[in-house]
Amino acid sequence: MKIYAKLTDITREYKWVSVALGMFDGVHVGHQSIIRRAADLAKAHGGVCAVFTFANHPLSILAPDRMPLQIATPELRAHILAELGVDILFSVPFTKEFSKIAPERFLAILRDNMAPRYVVTGANFTFGKDGKGNQRLLLRLAESYNFTAEICPTVLSGGRAVSSTRVRSLIKSGDLLTVNEFLGRPFTFAGRVIHGDRRGRALGFPTANLAIAETQAMLPNGAYAAQVLTGGRLYNGLANIGNNPTFAGVKRRLEVNIQDFATDIYNELIQVRFWEKLRDEKKFSSAEQLVKQLRRDREMAEAIWARL
Repeated sequence: MKIYAKLTDITREYKWVSVALGMFDGVHVGHQSIIRRAADLAKAHGGVCAVFTFANHPLSILAPDRMPLQIATPELRAHILAELGVDILFSVPFTKEFSKIAPERFLAILRDNMAPRYVVTGANFTFGKDGKGNQRLLLRLAESYNFTAEICPTVLSGGRAVSSTRVRSLIKSGDLLTVNEFLGRPFTFAGRVIHGDRRGRALGFPTANLAIAETQAMLPNGAYAAQVLTGGRLYNGLANIGNNPTFAGVKRRLEVNIQDFATDIYNELIQVRFWEKLRDEKKFSSAEQLVKQLRRDREMAEAIWARL
């Protein structure tokens, strides 16, 4: 997948483009239906599928105090989009200047830089200054900008729309089963491995440590059966979110013990995929008691890994 971090004219290189529009935070099953439709159209016509989105959430500029927590980092979002069959990703900065663009000007930007044959969006997508561009305007203006517009139906669960807002709420409450259902894959945290205190290594459970930003939507503290993607391979892992209360002075972070793995991956970008929660976070009376619990955690996790 080719990634553009700024508006770029691709019309000479690509002659048939279908483009999916949206923020696609988390790339949940509702987003996936939009992206797959754009990809299917491109495949049917021998063209390419593009996604146009923003590198930062518009509210980070328009109303920072209402900025929602991030479900997926831009790097993880790009990885998921590539797996969905996207050929080109425009992930451009949302700025104050961009927020002032009229809806018609936004469509002209798409025409001049991509010349899309199809533009595919969801029912709630808005564009242009003050969000004045909606699906009705998109359908009405499509022909004059030389494309066909398609509005994908909303994906429902329990009679309600699957949305990023619902996913964030479910992550916060720890309903991992439903989170994974809405995402169509395990909830995943991507980050670079940082230095830890090396206590895990001394206990026989070495861990890769990842910082949790305040802007990141994260599951409640506790131990989880997980898998880790690193170096292009998927490994089973025991993940722990929290402050490690058995030891003092630990900032909240994610630690993951990767099974059958001994490579130094400090500063490497890895993905931790969460499957099931094993237990809540607990303070143990001694390191020995912690080790006993970690062994029990691994036994429980082995039964989960065997089902994957």
